[in-house]
Amino acid sequence: MTQAVNSDRDIEVVGTAMHGQTALTWLGKNQADVIVLDVEMPVMDGIACLKQLKQDYPDIPVIMASALTREGAEVTLQALDLGAAGCIQKPVATNASEAIEQVARSLIPLIKALAGSNQTSQLRDISHSTKVAEQPIKTPMVLVIGSSTGGPNALKSVLSAIPASFSLPILIAQHMPPLFTKTLAEHIERETKRPTAEAVDGELIERGRIYIAPGDFHMVVDKQDDRMVIRLNQDAPEHFCRPSVNPLYASAAKWYGSSVLAVMLTGMGDDGIEGAQSISERQGYIIVQDEQSSVVWGMPGAIANAGIANQVLPLRNIAPELVRLCS
Repeated sequence: MTQAVNSDRDIEVVGTAMHGQTALTWLGKNQADVIVLDVEMPVMDGIACLKQLKQDYPDIPVIMASALTREGAEVTLQALDLGAAGCIQKPVATNASEAIEQVARSLIPLIKALAGSNQTSQLRDISHSTKVAEQPIKTPMVLVIGSSTGGPNALKSVLSAIPASFSLPILIAQHMPPLFTKTLAEHIERETKRPTAEAVDGELIERGRIYIAPGDFHMVVDKQDDRMVIRLNQDAPEHFCRPSVNPLYASAAKWYGSSVLAVMLTGMGDDGIEGAQSISERQGYIIVQDEQSSVVWGMPGAIANAGIANQVLPLRNIAPELVRLCS
């Protein structure tokens, strides 16, 4: 992991530790902008270390590295609940150079995004230049949500605040690998008491249900015999992501038109911008999370700065606004 990070000239590895206790001792004498924790460590594991880190150094973003296993997915979701800012999958390649490349591809952009998240924003003032004029919204027929870094907690925050009377089908594209998305669906179902699962190719889109795009698959809306259905595919990644928000947004715009209600939550990069443009062109309605409440204001910021967000809201205000728009 150190070799992978050192491959980028803009990042300096200032310290390493064999386990959590050593890391805490090191931090007592040194400073770091971002911390990367392995879930599995001797003496003090990643979860125990994370709890102490969030207590002693609440402003330092922490990235968790875990194995692509069911147990790894559960522990990662637990870590995100405890305040970890993001997670990466440990490399599965057996070749050393391939493993380093895998880690670099996922970890370096995340470190840069989180290290910059506490810097003064260079983005435009969203209160004036990016919020588009209010437009009438047709009766919404579907809610589509995109999210990435910080997304699991943001999703649970929004979805758990939506009352049972909110009956729109909810389709979610969260940047996560396989197994992790299944575990996320289970966590959301427990939190919301709403039927939630990884989407299945060809299944009908039904009111009152939540569908999560499975890791390594794009999820799109399609129409079959006058019924809306879900299709999964493994087309090329978009914005280096699969699932990507773009195909979900674009397909929802195609089939639901102005009856699309879209939300973009926290996430790095700009995945979803083209799909959001499609929704905007068809007079759908787009809400994005604001910068202050986002872990990384990349994906929502891209839409806001493009001038196609109907509203830019703090996380806590999104659920009440969704209910209002559907009432």
